[in-house]
Amino acid sequence: MLRLWVRSEFQRAKVLCASRAVSVRCSGDCSNASARAWVRPSGASTGLQAFNSLTKQKEPLILAREGVATWYSCGPTVYDHAHLGHACSYVRFDILQRILTRLFGITVIHAMVITDVDDKIIKRSREENVSPNVLASIYEDEFKRDMLSLKVIPPAVYLRVTENVHHIVAFIDGIIRNGHAYATKEGDVYFDIQSIGGRYGKFIGAVDPQGEPGSTTKRDSRDFALWKRSKPQEPFWESPWGRGRPGWHIECSTIASSVFGSQLDIHSGGIDLAFPHHENEIAQSEAYHQCGQWANYFLHSGHLHLKGSEEKMSKSLKNYVSIKDFLQSYSANEFRIFCLLSKYRSAIDYSHSSMVEARIALETISTFMQDAKAYMKGQLKCTPVQEVALWDRLADTKSSVLKALADDFDTPRAVSAVMNLVHDGNCQLQPVSTCEGVARSPAVFGAMISYITEILDVFGVDLLHTKQGDVGTSSGRLEGVVEQLTHFRSEVRAFALARQDAPTSRRPHKAALYPERGPLLRSCDTLRKDLAPLGVLIKDRGLTSTWELTKGSESVQDEEQETPS
Repeated sequence: MLRLWVRSEFQRAKVLCASRAVSVRCSGDCSNASARAWVRPSGASTGLQAFNSLTKQKEPLILAREGVATWYSCGPTVYDHAHLGHACSYVRFDILQRILTRLFGITVIHAMVITDVDDKIIKRSREENVSPNVLASIYEDEFKRDMLSLKVIPPAVYLRVTENVHHIVAFIDGIIRNGHAYATKEGDVYFDIQSIGGRYGKFIGAVDPQGEPGSTTKRDSRDFALWKRSKPQEPFWESPWGRGRPGWHIECSTIASSVFGSQLDIHSGGIDLAFPHHENEIAQSEAYHQCGQWANYFLHSGHLHLKGSEEKMSKSLKNYVSIKDFLQSYSANEFRIFCLLSKYRSAIDYSHSSMVEARIALETISTFMQDAKAYMKGQLKCTPVQEVALWDRLADTKSSVLKALADDFDTPRAVSAVMNLVHDGNCQLQPVSTCEGVARSPAVFGAMISYITEILDVFGVDLLHTKQGDVGTSSGRLEGVVEQLTHFRSEVRAFALARQDAPTSRRPHKAALYPERGPLLRSCDTLRKDLAPLGVLIKDRGLTSTWELTKGSESVQDEEQETPS
């Protein structure tokens, strides 16, 4: 199996962290530690490199527990429809987690928070004249459905803010007791930036002196709210500081700590969350746990932009495409290919042309798989195949893909290697009308089909369940109908292509077709052409034919027929 092969390749490279690595835990006040210096964690090396936003460079990915990665990600604030900007980030990190799990055998324990109380939710609920919890519940359910429609594997657990307020209150109280937060007489609680000295500012932009707006009683303009006093007609909870609700940043620190404790392997989110959100998470968590390094790796995904715009796709900017609307035109597989064609931490331009590029790449792979299967069945007759060269190319592809994905999850390089393999395979599948006595090499194509299917499955792309072929419970019946139709057409076409026993005066060296059967042949060609726009692509291969379900909404060029009508 693919995973066993990968493990054997990486077992030799796997080493334990060097003895010079120091524990991230410290006793007493952590503010005296060298704050911005990342400490390589002690633990087990995975053999992979990952770009760590804490150091702004690639670092060896080392896990506290061998074969297990603890992973926390910021979830949605559920006050509106999720859009492609969200989808891009969640799909990209889903791909990374699949690579770790399915290729490198690492168990990913993933927790995600659902922000179901927030200023935006309260404002929107007033506009819609519904309670905040009802509004949040509606959009939370929609978000989860959107993620499933995009084939995003759900986290091990979703945790709502409203169900963890008691943990948040206790977490804030712990920060106060450790001397890193203070309550105001109005009932707000702020984190005390000055109390951690030079530890604040691990991400670019963290030196912004403006801070976030708040009470004039803040000690420093950079201090941020851990607890907000209640306002009229807003949700509230009881606390030692009076009625109120949590600030934005504290929820993630609390919930991540409630699941994973004082140490976290990987934290992910969009690049826009690095500051102030993730910066403040680090400050809160390290102040509470009294440790020098809470999360060892921060992975940030790049923004999705509408092509021609420098602004990210955003609800507030009203420049977004909802996931539901997007899936009316494109499939989840096509969106995954779109994401795979760029590095996860790079900005990405969304446009119709970029989606067409992804669709063409997917169709190229799918067509090769169909042709390779037809060759294996004996339906596609070809010139002799350079079998040894293909076996070597397959081995090289496996090695190239593995190296690319171990190097900060370089999916564009991995996909390029797969596409080159497809190209080489296509070059070997040169159809001929007759090939009597020619040696065949179906095994190597079976190996190529198996590998491509497995690596696409690692990425979450399932060619067996494309949007085009998925028509609910009737999909199997549809394929059966197409199979019978194609078989019947092949028999009619073979009858129409039968040649007379003797040459004619017009073709003295070759037996001619029966002229009265010409209309049958033309009808077969007409049927083939008429079915193509409906998503059924029939390919004539000598006297036999193969079929596949394709994107019916796009114009399909007529296939060149090996036997002219």
